[in-house]
Amino acid sequence: MKYITYSVTILLLIAFAACEVEQAGNDAEVASDDGWEPREYRTQYQEIRVSQVVSGLENPWAVAFLPDGRKLITERPGRLQIADGDQLTEVEGVPEVQATNQGGMMDVVIHPDYNENGWIYLTFSKPNDGEDTATAVVRGQLEENQFINVEEIFVQNRYSSPGRHYGSRIAFDNEGYMYVSIGDRGADPPRAQDTQDHAGTLLRLNDDGSVPDDNPFVDDPDVADEIFSYGHRNIQGLVINQVNNQIWGTEHGPRGGDELNLIEATVNYGWPTASLGRNYGNEREFHSGTEARHVEGMVDPIYEFLPTLAPSGLALVTSDHFPAWEGNLLAGGLASERIRRLLIQDYEGEYTVIHDEELLLGELGRIRDVRQGPDGFIYVLTDENPGALYMVEPVE
Repeated sequence: MKYITYSVTILLLIAFAACEVEQAGNDAEVASDDGWEPREYRTQYQEIRVSQVVSGLENPWAVAFLPDGRKLITERPGRLQIADGDQLTEVEGVPEVQATNQGGMMDVVIHPDYNENGWIYLTFSKPNDGEDTATAVVRGQLEENQFINVEEIFVQNRYSSPGRHYGSRIAFDNEGYMYVSIGDRGADPPRAQDTQDHAGTLLRLNDDGSVPDDNPFVDDPDVADEIFSYGHRNIQGLVINQVNNQIWGTEHGPRGGDELNLIEATVNYGWPTASLGRNYGNEREFHSGTEARHVEGMVDPIYEFLPTLAPSGLALVTSDHFPAWEGNLLAGGLASERIRRLLIQDYEGEYTVIHDEELLLGELGRIRDVRQGPDGFIYVLTDENPGALYMVEPVE
């Protein structure tokens, strides 16, 4: 794998105006999706049908699937909804959030052994006594429309402002470990290189929020025990291959520089010392010099998304319903309003994206989440007000 470089010129990002591309338009009113009819699209290898599952959501952020076929959907203003068919029921008892800018109620994931323990996990922006927030994780259980036995199992180790770059994706590997992405929080990018700070990292935790004894930095006094990898800007797409435990993440660059990474233990992914993007304020490179593309010890992304994707939501296709897409990644895009289907080739341990197909450009709106459901179909959540959940299935 190549090494990225860039000499260091740390700039305070003037990102609020664009608010990360990721934020723009979150609160814009759009026409209701009532009466939305199924549509068919021809892609390069698979004809697909897109149907609306449920609409009327307020800035939805994530979807998870209950064993009985119902779906859990978070809404950024601070709600967890149960979707039963096209009917929504709000769950009571979820934690208080500070829904400012990009903050609020974010990811929802069920435990791999949900049938035995009933645990549901939520990430959210937790307020302190002032205006600062931190990415936090709670777990609880569902009893009718009540969130009960709620436990706060993790809070990042520094509250800060402004309200952006929370990361907040959760994924479980096939050994039951939980990974949580934490963004760099926006205002102070060098935090992602401070190994005592959770900002700009991927964390590895036990399912109760405690630190696994075999975490990669657990015996290093210079690194927070929870950290698995660091140097990330804002991972908002995260999926783990349950066969080989490979961890794939998509994350926001600044202006340009959106990345797909194969995330491995102890690796420094470069931000902000290395970046393929440009500064928001003046579109200048963060680093100067022809040698600035490579910094020793910092690892290249597998792929840079061009044009900008503004990534959020990532799925690995393993379903028999989509044989032509088997093993592909589906990467959702916010401002780009599209999904990118990525075919990745392993050349003796060197991974390369050899094909990139654009799907559903401008058809659904801002894509916030992409998941493969237990039924093998692909589910897509749009970040609008009102937003909607869609199902993608093959046309036989």
